Amino acid sequence: MEKKLRQKSINLVKVVLFGPESTGKTTLSTQLARHYNTVWAPEFAREYLQDKWNNERKTCEQKDIIPIAKGQMKLENSLAKKADKVLICDTDLLETKVYSEEYYGGFVDPELDKAAKENQYDLYLLTYIDTPWEADDLRDKPEERLEMFTAFENALKKYNKNYILLKGDKETRLKEATTAIDKLIAEKDDLFSFSDSLLDLDMHFLHQNTGDLGNSFDY
Repeated sequence: MEKKLRQKSINLVKVVLFGPESTGKTTLSTQLARHYNTVWAPEFAREYLQDKWNNERKTCEQKDIIPIAKGQMKLENSLAKKADKVLICDTDLLETKVYSEEYYGGFVDPELDKAAKENQYDLYLLTYIDTPWEADDLRDKPEERLEMFTAFENALKKYNKNYILLKGDKETRLKEATTAIDKLIAEKDDLFSFSDSLLDLDMHFLHQNTGDLGNSFDY
């Protein structure tokens, strides 16, 4: 598999926000990161495609899919090193694969297809289309929200992904999501914590420096 599409192995509870455009994924990502005092990996495609629109007045093309996928995994792998027990991902390569299939007549780059199937996450939060559509430079096809939602859910079922469906207001979604994530945290041992690793490092230097100080007074 293409190295730049490969997920780094770090013992975290990895959660993916999954679903069509304008269904509250980014809002919930920030809520969850705040709730668990951890980091979240934003959608790389947003920045990439906004720059493309600003500079070229063009939307996503088939040739953009792999650069987007590589950028997403670079972002995720980098932020995973700074997470505390939970990593929240605003998207993943399976979502990129679904978009590629839906927008480009079923086409998926073989390397993307392989990575999307092999990268592992503990939970997918599938966001329903009961949120208002918010237009911007990049979002399109508001009339096809149900069709896109169905494509996303079918992908989760096809690849036997662990997921829950989130509907309702922000508070309801957050409560249901945290209930599911808390169960996963309780089931896993020795989860990586960036904060704990910093504390351990500080303690190491403290003991080391204290020992050096003690030696300086040993006449």
